[in-house]
Amino acid sequence: MIDVLALAAEHLTLARASSHGRSAHTYLNEGTLRQAIIALTSGTVLGDHDAPPAGSLHVLSGRVRIIDGERAVGLGAGQTAPIPQRRHSLEAEEESVVILTSVVNIGD
Repeated sequence: MIDVLALAAEHLTLARASSHGRSAHTYLNEGTLRQAIIALTSGTVLGDHDAPPAGSLHVLSGRVRIIDGERAVGLGAGQTAPIPQRRHSLEAEEESVVILTSVVNIGD
């Protein structure tokens, strides 16, 4: 059993102490399925990066934007959205904790 809320609190504390304003931890790694908790301080941006073969972002607290060059999707606490299937970035509009669920290719 994994206490996601405890992980959220722990990584938000780590993000606040980090010069990068973020902290992340993959807590589930089963076959092709991955889940990671990502904590971001307000204004922190995870710059452009590639998308997994399939994935979603669930906001536990705060507010973030997924930006894929052509559009931005804002998400607040309790909301979930698919990860765009192209390069994208993630911006914390306020202090936030999200769960990234992704499906990866074996060997990644």
